[in-house]
Amino acid sequence: MPEPARTLFFRRPDGPRDAERRELMSSLAHTRTLINQAYGSFNSANDSDLIESYVFEINALQARYNYLLRRVKELEGAP
Repeated sequence: MPEPARTLFFRRPDGPRDAERRELMSSLAHTRTLINQAYGSFNSANDSDLIESYVFEINALQARYNYLLRRVKELEGAP
């Protein structure tokens, strides 16, 4: 009885786009963690100057997160 044909799947080597995407996803996760920490600190702060500093920190982190997200979308949309 003949043996069934075997299909072998080879993983293609990671290209520069794959490496960049992995790095962007890692940065997104890290930035999301920093945003959550900043919100936690903001919620527990009592001093007005400290509260203001957390507002600036949260805004800066959200801008960074938006940039990284835009880069991931551009990378995935590129041919």
